[in-house]
Amino acid sequence: MTRSLAVHHGGRFLVRPEGTPFLYLGDTAWELFHRLTREEAEIYLRDRAAKGFSVIQAVVLAELDGLRIPNRYGAIPLQDLDPTRPVEAYFEHVDWIVHRANELGMFIGMLPTWGDKWNRRWGFGPEVFSPANAAVYGNWLGRRYRAADIIWILGGDRVPETAEQYAIIRAMAEGIRSGDGGRHLITFHPHGQRSSAMYFHHEAWLDFNMLQSGHTRDRDNYRSVAEDYARDPIKPCMDAEPGYENHPHAFRADTGRLEAVHVRRSAYWAMLAGAHGHTYGCHDIWQMWQPDRTPITFADTPWQQALGFAGATQMGHMRRLFESRPMLTRIPDQQLIASEIGEGAQHVCAARDEAGSYAFVYLPAGRPVAVDLARLAGSHYAVHWYDPRSGTWHAAGVLEQTGICTFTPPSAADADDWVLVLDQVAT
Repeated sequence: MTRSLAVHHGGRFLVRPEGTPFLYLGDTAWELFHRLTREEAEIYLRDRAAKGFSVIQAVVLAELDGLRIPNRYGAIPLQDLDPTRPVEAYFEHVDWIVHRANELGMFIGMLPTWGDKWNRRWGFGPEVFSPANAAVYGNWLGRRYRAADIIWILGGDRVPETAEQYAIIRAMAEGIRSGDGGRHLITFHPHGQRSSAMYFHHEAWLDFNMLQSGHTRDRDNYRSVAEDYARDPIKPCMDAEPGYENHPHAFRADTGRLEAVHVRRSAYWAMLAGAHGHTYGCHDIWQMWQPDRTPITFADTPWQQALGFAGATQMGHMRRLFESRPMLTRIPDQQLIASEIGEGAQHVCAARDEAGSYAFVYLPAGRPVAVDLARLAGSHYAVHWYDPRSGTWHAAGVLEQTGICTFTPPSAADADDWVLVLDQVAT
């Protein structure tokens, strides 16, 4: 059976069946199936499609007591908390949302369960999975969504700590594979500051790696992406849960909240370090918070209003930039940067085409950068500045030079990030 998506033969990127690149731009809507009506889901999905998202990450057995608190239509997902006895009325609602997202051109990154249902290190639980019923449940899900545009995401903010927990994840993956005939990609979403590669990198069912860099300002996720990028065998990698927009820094009420600039930095750092895609998140949207619900970790903005936060729109700008140049030949190259690469909020990162026909250099703040043009092809370069905040281009002429050259961005404020784009004139 033809896969709905596949790993490119180079091992770094995802492609559609015809071989064209697929840029995974995800949004975390963990409680989508559990907390929204169809009318509300329509509002959310239309907004995310318009902003350029290609994947919506949502959980079937939801985090916020999703086994015992019914969905908006009064249905719970499992009869008697038994994964082998799914409730049809609940899954009819899931079906509707999956179908609607697919109609709007988006995949569902479907988590069969949140992690507290197989490893209740914290959370509501209860633990309901064994290797035997995980295989049955996975097979049932795989068969039900065989024809849909799905990416399977196992895990759910937990990592295996016992032999049985490893066996549960492997059994669920095998069940899904047997149910959907291998049509869909499978990955694993771990707990914060961890990567799926730490647990399952060599497993055949794991098609690409996910890491969770966590909810602090300017986390150096480029290091974690670079570590996964360097692993053998080669597998695509990405940051599937960086700091969420409007999330309290480090989960504290007195440290301020992450803003759009922090969202942008995480995205460009990860992509230029070698990620095939990236996930955005908003603290108020993942939990679909509204004033009649208890907020999780100081949520303060109704989800409908949070749809308009700037960071989500700016992720669409990021996607358009990376799709504007050949994607499947992009490689990270920090040696392009001849000045200080910096740390923390000042970290500068770069990538280029394998043949040197173009380069992207990301400046997280408006500071000059020196670039070693000898690492690129040719001697004539069209120079542009791309504004990640507005998605606009600023032409800066044609440069004739082959050595080290210093470029100064159009503005110099600390929150004014820029992408320097160099294109070989001959191409």
